Amino acid sequence: MPIVRVALPVPLPQLFDYSSQDACDEDVGRCVRVPFGRGEKSGLIVARVAESDLDPARLKAVRHIQREVAPLPADWLELVGFVARYYHAPLGEVIALALPPGLRRADAVSDRESDPLLDLSEAGHAALAEGRRASRALALLGELRAAGVIRRSAARELPAGAALGDAMKRGWVVAVRGADPAMPAANRPELTDEQRAAVEAVSAAPQGFAPWLLQGVTGSGKTEVYLRLAERALAAGQQVLMLVPEIALTPQLESRVANRFPAACVVSLHSALAEGARSRGFVQALEGRADIVLGTRLSVFAPLPRLGLILVDEEHDASYKQQEGVRYSARDVAVWRARQRGVPVVLGSATPSLESWQHARLERYRSLRLDARALASTLPAVRRIDTRRMKLDEGLSPQLKTAIGERLARGEQSLVFLNRRGYAPVLSCPACGWVSQCPHCSANLVVHLADRRLRCHHCGCDTEVPHHCPVCSNQDIQPFGRGTQRVEARLVELFPEARVLRVDRDSARTRNQWESLLAQIASGEADILVGTQMMAKGHDFPQLTLVGVIGADASLHAADFRAPERLFQQLMQVGGRAGRAHLPGEVLIQTEYPDHPLYRCLVKHDFDAFAASALDERRAAGFPPFTFQAMLRADAPMLDDAMQFLAHARRLAQEMAPAGVRVFDAVPMRMTRLARRERAQLLVEADERAPLQGFIAHWIEVLRGQRTHRELRWQLDVDPLDV
Repeated sequence: MPIVRVALPVPLPQLFDYSSQDACDEDVGRCVRVPFGRGEKSGLIVARVAESDLDPARLKAVRHIQREVAPLPADWLELVGFVARYYHAPLGEVIALALPPGLRRADAVSDRESDPLLDLSEAGHAALAEGRRASRALALLGELRAAGVIRRSAARELPAGAALGDAMKRGWVVAVRGADPAMPAANRPELTDEQRAAVEAVSAAPQGFAPWLLQGVTGSGKTEVYLRLAERALAAGQQVLMLVPEIALTPQLESRVANRFPAACVVSLHSALAEGARSRGFVQALEGRADIVLGTRLSVFAPLPRLGLILVDEEHDASYKQQEGVRYSARDVAVWRARQRGVPVVLGSATPSLESWQHARLERYRSLRLDARALASTLPAVRRIDTRRMKLDEGLSPQLKTAIGERLARGEQSLVFLNRRGYAPVLSCPACGWVSQCPHCSANLVVHLADRRLRCHHCGCDTEVPHHCPVCSNQDIQPFGRGTQRVEARLVELFPEARVLRVDRDSARTRNQWESLLAQIASGEADILVGTQMMAKGHDFPQLTLVGVIGADASLHAADFRAPERLFQQLMQVGGRAGRAHLPGEVLIQTEYPDHPLYRCLVKHDFDAFAASALDERRAAGFPPFTFQAMLRADAPMLDDAMQFLAHARRLAQEMAPAGVRVFDAVPMRMTRLARRERAQLLVEADERAPLQGFIAHWIEVLRGQRTHRELRWQLDVDPLDV
């Protein structure tokens, strides 16, 4: 009887053999449901073997093989195999992460396209020619005839779009297949000289793998370069994979891509999609029907038989690194996948990660630059406001308030940037010193005054704001510090005639709320925006001319060596929202350290000078990218259990570590307690990647064989972002 080897989503680095009466070689790469223990699990067939190490009589039989969907190809299995090896994760867990839930369960998947192209049928043309009595359906037919082939979502937006369902029921409008997915819309903007040079450089390069770093200032038109490169790939009959860092950026870019290529099948993949839509998009990519796949980090696993180009927007963004489960970097996996498939990969950013910038400087990556804005004539002026001897009004300096008032008088928009949501970071009692500490984490409960709640932004703990101090009963408890809600409330008081809009995770919890906020801003229905990092990238508002930054200095004192890099990237990105059209922009940064080198580089928009200085510091300190790291983390209800496990792991590591691999002491994490669990970590480091990887493979195998406390959990993070 045929035997299949199945990868299952269990924390064990092994595959499982099952018997199957009708399995064949074509079933490798297909999802299956199999008995496991007392229940059932879904997995993926990764091989068909002639015999098993187990007694054939002990093999259980496969219950279902999903043959309604094409099998995943060999290159996809190679991709997930690489991720499992490099990040030292069980193959079954990597596959479970990469597959949509519906497909992973071997459920039936609908192949119906969710947003098909529509055109008039012969009956529709005849209905128009007959001169029937005027109706909404006939009005729609006239609009569709004028528009040509159009997506269903776009047809609904037409003046008579409400009659679309009726027209389709009558058979007047039908779904069609676009003839040329590469045919762009007619309203393409003219390329600047720098954009044209970038497109020509990538297009003229010899076919095959080539990593490109597209470094362009904010507003320089990097997206237009992506679209022109995608157009050329589609014209060659290839598929395009485009990654963005956050779901919030997906709707805008998805709309722009779909409008540019109305005949192309554009598939969006991200975790916020409904299961059916995500599975359907994955299958469309697998079967080659999707022309462009656009999504967040998980879309790097989309199977693409005609892959010809990979684009990674905002390549520096930390969102590309998965922080739970399999801790992979989608950006790094995208580069490996481009090498595997022999296609170009373009990494774009105004503020590249120092690792990518260093690769470009050493010519491992090919460099492309866009140093001028595409529409605005100049970059926004950046000015520092020295707040050392200044009394602030809920965080607002007199200069910032004056600048906001000037924009209001001119009918322009302002953004006050504060990367801390809520009303205040903590509630405290001045009498006894009580603070609103989270009972489950080493963090404070944040005051959300709008609904009178205290919330932990780490574990989700939620409680009412007390009417008095729970320790001494003092009624004069006060919020300490400020968040976006507090700044919003003060701006409403200062500018009662202005329309103040707060943009953060509390005001935009769903995609519809987020799109509604963006539409309000774009239509000029808001005068002053108060936003967090959600507003820092990917948005283009022509009337926004002022950005004021509050509370940036905190990152200068952070323990993480990457904090200055993230601060510079964040400030340069959020500052780039100002003056993106024909109105001049200005960025005001409130700081107690106006002479700090980071701010001096920021004033000059000189990322290269900052990057060179930061890399010199990292080289002297022995930090990445000049070393390679892995972090072993453990958590348990008691800190002693986590520390004892890591101490034991350190002893094992010291016994087997080769020369050049350094094993550090186990220490509690900066946020030691999270969701009632105590956490600690152990850093391992080497000057070369290969010795570190070889050591980790052996070390993890030994660790998996150790007996541990029942409540203890541990995981490995290769190339960690937080150290």
